[in-house]
Amino acid sequence: MRLFTIILLALVLTACTGTPRGVEPVSGFELDRYLGKWYEIARLDHSFERGLTSVTADYSLRDDGHVKVINRGYNQEKNQWKEAEGKAKFVNDPDTAQLKVSFFGPFYGSYIVFGLDKQDYQYAFVAGPNHGYLWLLARTPQVDEAIIERFINEASQRGFNTDELIFVDQDQASDD
Repeated sequence: MRLFTIILLALVLTACTGTPRGVEPVSGFELDRYLGKWYEIARLDHSFERGLTSVTADYSLRDDGHVKVINRGYNQEKNQWKEAEGKAKFVNDPDTAQLKVSFFGPFYGSYIVFGLDKQDYQYAFVAGPNHGYLWLLARTPQVDEAIIERFINEASQRGFNTDELIFVDQDQASDD
């Protein structure tokens, strides 16, 4: 648990709240529909998630109006779950999907939803502060191949190195 927190701290300390070139946050964003559990389908590699499977993010509303973030993943090598709790708040207005997330004190990193299933909120394309941070999230542990292809296409067009994507094993998802 401590190592996971330290790694997340390192990410946050090196991150910023900028937006990668070519990435625009979704407008017409509805936070209440976004809250809840999301499964990580794909990501670019990061030290704070390296080796983790069955990664999920759970978003809920805090008493102060900000968003509580719980990231969780299974470390197969250590045969244990890792979890980190943070908070998020909107950078500008709440109907623009650009937030900043902190897992430690006053240090924040960007969280930009640049693609979203606006009809049902079943998948989201998320970027961090630069082209090194990219995630495909979904409400289910697996998604249709067409969603993955769309994600790869849209991310690639925005300058992300999609050849480096890691597709997350969600085999432990039912055990959490």
